[in-house]
Amino acid sequence: MCLLSTVASAQDDVAYYGFEPDITTNYLKEGNDYRLGFVRVAVEVMVPDPSYVSVVEHHAPLIRDAFIQILSTASEHQIKTMTGRDQLRLKCYERAQELMTQETGNPVIKQVIFTKYLYQ
Repeated sequence: MCLLSTVASAQDDVAYYGFEPDITTNYLKEGNDYRLGFVRVAVEVMVPDPSYVSVVEHHAPLIRDAFIQILSTASEHQIKTMTGRDQLRLKCYERAQELMTQETGNPVIKQVIFTKYLYQ
């Protein structure tokens, strides 16, 4: 299931694809006791044209898996700090563009946005 919205601007139309359900995964907390934390992220991707939403939707399992890998291998510091969170968002963006280029020949994704971000 996805959420789709379209925003019209003076230059172009953009659309958003929201991954549902939210991405929830574990990460390893720092320290000697090997405790697990969890992070729950609502992710939307921006595409430059509404026609690309169906392409992203078709490849959503692949992109979702990449996002889970990035988040689950992040350090506690990355998960809990604003700069770390932005680094993770940029990693997700770069990996999503890389995957879409491999699969379609076009990077398709214009931006990755975390609309909800919870950790424990």
